[in-house]
Amino acid sequence: MQTDISPKISIEENLLKSAQTYFIEQVLPQAALLDRDTKALKQAFQGMGDRGLLGLNVPQQWGGKGVSELTYRRFQILVARYSGALAFLQTQHQGAVSKLISSPNAPLKQTYLPLMATGETLVGVGFSQLRRQGKPLMQAIPVKGGYRLTGEVPWITGWGIFEEFIIGATLPTSESLYGMVPFQEETGLSFSQPMELAVMGVTNTVSATLTDWFLPSDRLVSLHPPGTVQENDRKNVLHHGFFALGCAQAGLDILKQAYQRKTLPFLSQVLDSLTEEVTRCTETMLGSLSSKRVPYEKRLQLRGWAINLAQRCTQGAVTASSGGANFLSHPAQRVYREALVFTVLGQTTEIMEETLNQLR
Repeated sequence: MQTDISPKISIEENLLKSAQTYFIEQVLPQAALLDRDTKALKQAFQGMGDRGLLGLNVPQQWGGKGVSELTYRRFQILVARYSGALAFLQTQHQGAVSKLISSPNAPLKQTYLPLMATGETLVGVGFSQLRRQGKPLMQAIPVKGGYRLTGEVPWITGWGIFEEFIIGATLPTSESLYGMVPFQEETGLSFSQPMELAVMGVTNTVSATLTDWFLPSDRLVSLHPPGTVQENDRKNVLHHGFFALGCAQAGLDILKQAYQRKTLPFLSQVLDSLTEEVTRCTETMLGSLSSKRVPYEKRLQLRGWAINLAQRCTQGAVTASSGGANFLSHPAQRVYREALVFTVLGQTTEIMEETLNQLR
């Protein structure tokens, strides 16, 4: 007997097929350009919005697709497979989407989410500093009508691409505050020049300095008790690992092409072995999404495994590509550097330890 789930599954499979077609036909041929040209990267990003791919996790009531988490994580693997820079840029926007979805500020959700789902409004994030121990880098003081923010935001991606970003700050009560901030300079709000990064510098990552900057109450996204950031990091430990899996798959794609050119038997053997391992890791990680009984320690090991595979598969791509991999424009060079970002993206101390343990 057919269930009412089947049509939804079919729709979501079609969304993934549409996304893959876009990535293969429009993104992959210009992956090297997207790695160095911000304008081209923004256009590719907007192409995702035009196809509804920026609203996959946005509920339908807010103009999105409302796909299952399984479909969304498979999508993350896809985008990272074809362009690490595009994957990194869109995850900033998706991070802002997620914060707004869970926000109690209904007018803010109603204003932003439908436009963010289509890419008509682009929003980044600036709250990684909330993970840091010690004196808060960004502090918020309650005042009449809102909050006064003072401090530093060390990482905000998307200068010249995003119009606004969601900032994270710490209140005197140690609560975490999230609020909407314009991504342009004004009194009390200034930004650095884009940082010179070894990889994905094209995404224009900057730092911000706020001095007694006023955040009106109607721009408040949410408030959270002390420790919520760390609790969410543990709960979501698998999430950035799907980008690492996509990066690993990109390495395998290049390794396969090298084998087809050189037809060396050992290349085929390595390709088969790594492909089987990436498949096992992918299936296990996706399977862990639906099981609440998978302990944190196991999910942490899976995250480390995905990172390890990204490193090994992209190193395999470099090795199989020989000296050509040393050209900055070579695909193996690009994905090898992308593995660096997906190694440290959303890193906590426990993820760092597990990543290093995987090297033993």
